[in-house]
Formats: sequence, C-alpha cells, structure tokens
Amino acid sequence: MTTQSNEAPSATVQKDWANATPAGLVALAVVCAGFFALLSGRVDHSATPLLGCWLIGGFVAQFIVAIIDLKSRSLTGGNTFLYFTCFFMLATGLEMFVKFNADTPLDARLDGYAWGVLAIVTWLWTPAFFTKFSLLSIVVLLLDIALPILALTDLKILGPEYSPIAAWALLGDSLVALYLASGMIVNSAFGKKVYPMP
Repeated sequence: MTTQSNEAPSATVQKDWANATPAGLVALAVVCAGFFALLSGRVDHSATPLLGCWLIGGFVAQFIVAIIDLKSRSLTGGNTFLYFTCFFMLATGLEMFVKFNADTPLDARLDGYAWGVLAIVTWLWTPAFFTKFSLLSIVVLLLDIALPILALTDLKILGPEYSPIAAWALLGDSLVALYLASGMIVNSAFGKKVYPMP
C-alpha cells in the first residue's frame, strides 16, 4: 500500500548571495574622501592614523565583496576588489600606522614603486570596465588619474603641489561611488529606476 503526501515534492532551491558591490563602493567612497581631506590639506598629518583605521575597515568590506564577486564568477569585479582591498586598503592602512609611529625616517619611495604597480594594473584593466559604459567606468577613470600621481609623488618625481590633483580625483571617485552604490540599493529595493543610472 502506498501513501500519498499532501506536501509538494521537494525542489532544489538555490540561494545565491546578493550583490555586495554597493558595500565595496561605500568603503571606497569613505577612504577616497579621507584621502581627499589629507591630500588637499583640509586635515593635517596628525589625522593619518585615523585614516589608517578607516582603510582597515574598508578592507573588511571589500574583502567580503571580492569573495562574493569571485563566487559569482565576476572575474573583473572580484579581482579588482581583491587587489584593492589587499593593497589600497589593508597595506596602506597598516603602513600609515608604521609611518606615523616611526622613530627613524623611512624611505617612502618604496611606496611609489608599489603605487606605480597599482596604477599600471588599473590602467591595463580599465578597458574591462568599458565593455558597457556605466558609472563604474567613471570610478575607474578617476582612479587612473589619482593613482599615478600618488606613485610619482612618493617617488619624488612630482612635488607635493600635485597632490591636490589626486585629491580632487579621489573626491570625485567618492561621490560617484556613493551615487552608484545608492542607485544599486534603492533601484533594487523598488524594482525600478528611482535613481537614474547611465
């Protein structure tokens, strides 16, 4: 004798993770705003360890975003967030504490070489963000301006008078990243375009 169940047959429900990119963009916006304040002289050198704390906080957010993007097979987004979180966030944040508390002068030209690598890889990866133009393309272009200036300033090829150019590019980055993150969250919540997104 067979019994029939009133329950529906069990279906395999696949629950993918939600897009975490907005959190990564907010982390980027926060630290770019902090760099703007420091590089433009709106805050003095004593704020360096505070910015280091914000960078380490950004590392946590962007690391999670990188893992989710890579899990979702987003090669460009996942790898970009991964190298940003490791070097732009964590390494730079830790280095700010080291430099601020150093008893002897450190040869910061080493940073110029590291920032130079980050600038070059960002330039070389930029076309991947233009397969379809979006606000994210603008975020990358603004980084293409700021990163080489940071590298060349640390290498002492450019003087500190060029820092405001990087500062304003990073402020622009911060604002575009905030708008993009907000648009992704709000438009998704309402299921329609509340915030226009090119």
